[in-house]
Order: sequence, then C-alpha cells, then structure tokens
Amino acid sequence: MIVLGIETSCDETAAAVCKDGTIIVSQISTQTIHRKYGGVVPEIASREHEKLLNEMVSDTLEDAGISKKELEGIAVTQGPGLAGTLITGVSFAKGLAQGLGIPIKGVNHLEAHIFANFLADPALKFPFICLLVSGGHTQLWHVKKISDYILLGESRDDAAGEAFDKGARILGLGYPGGPELEKLAEDGNPDTVVFPKAMMLNNNLEFSFSGLKTSLLYYMDSQNNANLNDVAASYQQAIIDVLVTKLKWALDTTNCMTCVIAGGVAANKSLRDSVKTMLSGNKVIFPELALCTDNAAMVAYLGELYLSNGHESSPAFPVLPNMKLG
Repeated sequence: MIVLGIETSCDETAAAVCKDGTIIVSQISTQTIHRKYGGVVPEIASREHEKLLNEMVSDTLEDAGISKKELEGIAVTQGPGLAGTLITGVSFAKGLAQGLGIPIKGVNHLEAHIFANFLADPALKFPFICLLVSGGHTQLWHVKKISDYILLGESRDDAAGEAFDKGARILGLGYPGGPELEKLAEDGNPDTVVFPKAMMLNNNLEFSFSGLKTSLLYYMDSQNNANLNDVAASYQQAIIDVLVTKLKWALDTTNCMTCVIAGGVAANKSLRDSVKTMLSGNKVIFPELALCTDNAAMVAYLGELYLSNGHESSPAFPVLPNMKLG
C-alpha cells in the first residue's frame, strides 16, 4: 500500500511516502522565522504551513517517483498540537483525499512518535516500554500492541523538553533552546551544581520539572560569575538522571526487557549515552535523529498500518489539539 503522510502539528512542515512499510521519501522544513520571537508563534506557523504544503507534497511525490493517482491513502496528524497548524494540514489532506477518492486516516502524533521506533528497528517486538519525551510531553508507556497502551506515569507540570527550553532562556541562549543548552553543556562539568530532582521516591513513575527550572532561575540570580558551561551541564544532567532512573523503574515494574525512546528530546546525546550505560542489560532502541523531531515518516508509517487493516477516518473528522493517547 502507498500512503502519503503529512505533519503540521507545530513548526515543522513535513511530507513522506510509505510503501509497504518502507519509507520511500521523507522531507521536513523547519520554520526558522520563529527564532526572532524566541518561540513558536501559532498564527505565523499556520501561514508558513499554507505556503509550503502544496509544493512540499508535490516535491515529495516527485522524488519518490509516485504520481498522485498511485496513492492509496493519506495519513495526517490529527493532534495533539497547535489548533491552527493542525487545521492547515488536515484541511489540505482532506481536500487531496477527496479529490483522489482515497481513504484518509487522522493519526495521533504521540502514537506516531512511538511507532517511529519500528522504522529504526523493524524487528522490534511487543510488549515494550516507551519513554516519550518531547517539548510538550514526558510520559512512560507500556506498549502491549497497536492501540493497546497503558500510561505508567507522566509529568505533573513541565515536560522535559519544556524544561530544556525554559532553562536555555534563563541562560540567555537562542531558540530552539534544547539543542543550544546541550551544545553549551558539552564543555561543562555536570557535577558542579546540585540541582533538585523531584518525585524520586522508589518506583514513583511520575515526573515534575517546574521546581528544577525555578532552582536554575534562583541560582543564576545569586551568582555573578557562574560558569555557564558547568551550569548547563549540571542542569541537563538533573533532567537526564530523572528520565533514565524512572525508565529503569518502569522496566523493572513491568518485567519488560525492551525499551524505546521517542520524541524530540530523544535526540539528546547525553540522554542516549546515559540510557545505554544504565540499561546495558536491556534492549534499547532510539530512532535516528531525523525521526526524533516532528516528521511525516512516522505519520505515513503508522497511517499505513491502520489503513491497510481497514481503519480509516470519516471525511468530517476534527482536529484535536489536546488529543490523548491510550
């Protein structure tokens, strides 16, 4: 089956083609216009998607050597995400699907991130534990099979990616903050500053990062000559220690031997190194870097799984900015 995937949940405009479980072409355009605002401006993001989508889809199909008439289905991110950007992508996908007379599937963005790991390792087997860690979500999932997920724990406040971005802002770094903070931390000593690690009671699988962010703010207000490399490294390590420790507890609690990491923060090298060290006895899977951030390959892949089994969305399906998983 040949499926076109479209992703517009935030500030990445993306399109991909999946054929029989293999990604033929995947393209992503990141909206750099938001850098001058220090964060994503929803209305501008929606307009940028409108400008880019038609040409990107055409280029993706051309690079794949596939005509519109050969498409057998379309998958598009239904949520969660920014309402305006989701509407842009879903409206485009609906129009194209109706014009071609082919089925469409609205895809859960979080679920697609989990299934990106099947692109990283096609031999991945159920069940497994997923640490879903991004700018908007920090969650631990027990993935038993497709559509059968148990939420083990999640953040009570800020997500880990949000903590990275807000920490970068406190340190006066650019946008996007997470990668900038990681770059600054490369030359720092992570043992310099002892930052708090919340909710670290034994086998507590919930997360909280708002206190860590506040602690960084107070630390910087009290220091005149702080070494920013050391501060960034210490702050980053506090986040990673919590993530990895709770991932290990989730594996122990469920007796799973396999775990996957999904979401934008999965691209963080220090997180990858820490997971591999602490979980050396487990099978650990990370998607390649291009599949960690928002992309259409994961949408096309998951959409094909659903569409090939007869699960399609009605033509009137809505966008769901607060769409849940499980």
